[in-house]
Amino acid sequence: MNEDMKRIEAVLDEKVRPALRAHGGEIETDRLENGVLYVKLLGQCAGCPSADLTNETLVEAELKAALPELVEKVAVIQTVSDELWEQARRLLRDHHL
Repeated sequence: MNEDMKRIEAVLDEKVRPALRAHGGEIETDRLENGVLYVKLLGQCAGCPSADLTNETLVEAELKAALPELVEKVAVIQTVSDELWEQARRLLRDHHL
């Protein structure tokens, strides 16, 4: 992990993850490109109707405040949980025509 990502992870550990974990959520960094940090929201945060608001008011706000020279924007990569994939597989298996 490069130094920029270490700095980002430190801010996430201190300022963001505790709040997300309090609600059963988690965040994982993917990559940093041209000032845009790509992240995955996991756990209860994945697919949550408030995920966009959480990203803007917590994740992006904290990172931009702490590391304005690195992070201009935070983009959420949409993911599907393993549990949801398994539910879909079961449905397809059980109702296969």
